[in-house]
Amino acid sequence: MNKLFNTKNIIKLLAILFITITVISCQRDGSAEEDDLPQEELTNIVLLVTEEGTTNTLTYDYSIGAGGIPTIPLKDGKSYTVEAKFRNGNEDATGEIIDAKDEHFLIFDFPKSNIAVTRLDGNDLRNDGKRVGLRTKWDVVKVVDSPSPLLKLTLIHAPESVNDAKSGTAWGSVVGGETDAEATYNLTN
Repeated sequence: MNKLFNTKNIIKLLAILFITITVISCQRDGSAEEDDLPQEELTNIVLLVTEEGTTNTLTYDYSIGAGGIPTIPLKDGKSYTVEAKFRNGNEDATGEIIDAKDEHFLIFDFPKSNIAVTRLDGNDLRNDGKRVGLRTKWDVVKVVDSPSPLLKLTLIHAPESVNDAKSGTAWGSVVGGETDAEATYNLTN
C-alpha cells in the first residue's frame, strides 16, 4: 500500500494530470478534431478582386499576425467579383472551409464605406440555404463615406445561426460561434 502512495508515484500522477489539463485547455471546444481549421493554422487571407467587365484580377494578401494592411482600390459606381482564399503557409486551406461549410460563415464589415455585398452561387452553400461568402459581388456606392475606409473580414467557426442580410455596416451576422480568422483591408478610390 505504501508503494502505491509514495512520493515518486504522486509526483508522476501530478505531472500527468498537469499535462492532460494543459492540452485539454488549449483546445477550442475540448477536442482538436471538432475544429477542422484551427485559427493557429491560418496564415493568410487572400482576396482576388476583379472589376466587372474586365478580366484583370488583382490579389490582396493579408498576412495574419505579420502586420501591414493591404489597400484595395475601388471605384464608386463600379461592381467587383471578389473571391476569398485562405492559406496555411503555401497550402490552400479554402477546400477545408468548403468541406466544412456548415461550420463556417464570413462577415464583411465596411464601417466607413457604402458597399452592398451579394453572396454568389458556388460550392459554399450551407445546409441552412446560406452561403459562406467565399465568392461575392461588391456593388460600390461610395468607397470613402468617411475618413480611413476599411473592410474588416471575419471568418466565423461553428455559429449557431447565420444571417446574410446587412446588419449595421456589416454584411452578415451570426449567433454564437468563434472567430477562426480576421483580416483588415484599407479601401481607397
